[in-house]
Amino acid sequence: MNRWVRLWSAFVGMVMIGNLQYAWTLFAQPMVKAHAQQHWQLSDVQWGFGLFIAAGTWTMPLLASFIDKTGPRVLMVLSGLLCAIGWGSLGHVGSLTSFYLLYSVAGVGVACVYACGVSIAVKWFPDRRGIASGLITAGYGMGAAAFNPLFNQLIRTIGYSDTFLWTGISHGALILLAGLVLVNPPADYRVVTAAVKAKVRRHDLDFTYSEMLRTPQFYFLFLAMLSVGIGGLMVTAQLKPVATNFNIGDAALTVALVLTPLANGSARILWGWVSDYLGRERTMFTAFLLQSIFLLSATTLGRTGDARFVLLMVLVFLTWGELYVLFPAVLADLYGSKNSALNYSFLYSAKGFASLLGGGLAATLFEKTGSWNYAFFGSSALALLSALMALYVRRIPLPQKAVQPALSVQPSMG
Repeated sequence: MNRWVRLWSAFVGMVMIGNLQYAWTLFAQPMVKAHAQQHWQLSDVQWGFGLFIAAGTWTMPLLASFIDKTGPRVLMVLSGLLCAIGWGSLGHVGSLTSFYLLYSVAGVGVACVYACGVSIAVKWFPDRRGIASGLITAGYGMGAAAFNPLFNQLIRTIGYSDTFLWTGISHGALILLAGLVLVNPPADYRVVTAAVKAKVRRHDLDFTYSEMLRTPQFYFLFLAMLSVGIGGLMVTAQLKPVATNFNIGDAALTVALVLTPLANGSARILWGWVSDYLGRERTMFTAFLLQSIFLLSATTLGRTGDARFVLLMVLVFLTWGELYVLFPAVLADLYGSKNSALNYSFLYSAKGFASLLGGGLAATLFEKTGSWNYAFFGSSALALLSALMALYVRRIPLPQKAVQPALSVQPSMG
């Protein structure tokens, strides 16, 4: 089967799981309102958003190890079931504990698909790793552009509870079907590469996760990914509450809910393509610096009109989504592609920490201060830090495996 068929099948699965993250902002306020008698607050449900992502990212090492050894098909089938049960049941929870548990179950399902999708891109496209990773993760970020208006309409017509149920069933089924054609390439798989190579450093060694975790380069990348991930996840979770606080009209919010996922997905394709020619590090610096500027501008220009708010939110996503393309590509460049799924799962766990900060903590800051400014200021500063760190990535020495001391054999004295 053609490798592009497998890539686009994984793309479909990524679109489905992306909705569980990027449509969430539409459900947050209805859930708070529905549980007013239980005194639920925005921060309560947004901690659930953080746990949803954290549960997925923190279980990815186990999932990725399975993918590298046996392939993605079984995990994709399992993911369809987990997403259907976890997401589909959220409208019928009776307590925060059950809400956190079920949304976390869906998060594990999302992690299965994400790990499989990234692995397919990296393993089947060693010659075009940047653009393939961009395409596959674009499904995760861009698919909500088509589905957010549908989710919004369903919530208004049948209620948020039934919307959870029916979208959970349908999304789970499509994930399961998409997974049936996904397999790892054979051990002797090779692709003829072009004579002109990209401006990218690549290691000629393949590292296991334990070897990778013993190198300082990994922790440098982890901190950089954590720092730039917070702002976009905050806007993902809080887009509708922020728009309400900024007095943005419903029509403008609807437009933002369509355009921001398109910008998110486009960022992954655009910056992934650019990185194959300009280089990962220069691309990271440029995109992350712009991200910092746009997050900071949202606190001022974003309040001055519907059009400016929509434009700034689009620009935030256009300079954020690429981190999920550039970091797995950089990691594979430094540590090899043989164990790429498992290796990236450890780096991807930074998203779990970022989601807790951008989801629960940002909402808590808003409830205590009455302003979203502090959350935007902090995330802007961290994006700037990541941009500056990117300048140093190119200068970091390629990681080296620890040399094992040779065992000396003593002559027998007998």
